[in-house]
Amino acid sequence: MKRKASAVWNGGLKDGTGTFSVGSKVIDGMKFDFGTRFGDVPGTNPEELIAASHAACFSMAFSAQMGERGIVPEAVETGCVITMENLVLTKSELTTVVRAKGADKAKIEEAAAAAKAGCPISRVLNLEIALDLTVLD
Repeated sequence: MKRKASAVWNGGLKDGTGTFSVGSKVIDGMKFDFGTRFGDVPGTNPEELIAASHAACFSMAFSAQMGERGIVPEAVETGCVITMENLVLTKSELTTVVRAKGADKAKIEEAAAAAKAGCPISRVLNLEIALDLTVLD
């Protein structure tokens, strides 16, 4: 399987603008600039997309790991905060709430640890990964 994306940047770092697109065209020509990346200007940026990717990948991997333990979750909801310091991504903080009626909490926690270590996005990121897990019955 291969997935693709592309980006174009025009101009200097602080006064330039860019766009990016993904192969499926679900995101096509999305604008970004210095303000959306390093400031508080509304818009998106590469780090936000990494956070979305990590949250989505972890949620799916967690569901798969629970399935291997005989647990079918009602829902897995994950948020992610990516921290960048001195132009280096240093931390990914996953906050997950899982609803799995009647499931063994120890097995859920075991599945979460396996998903945290094994999801493809976790494996490619070279940073600290933290997980705050809440299990609801």
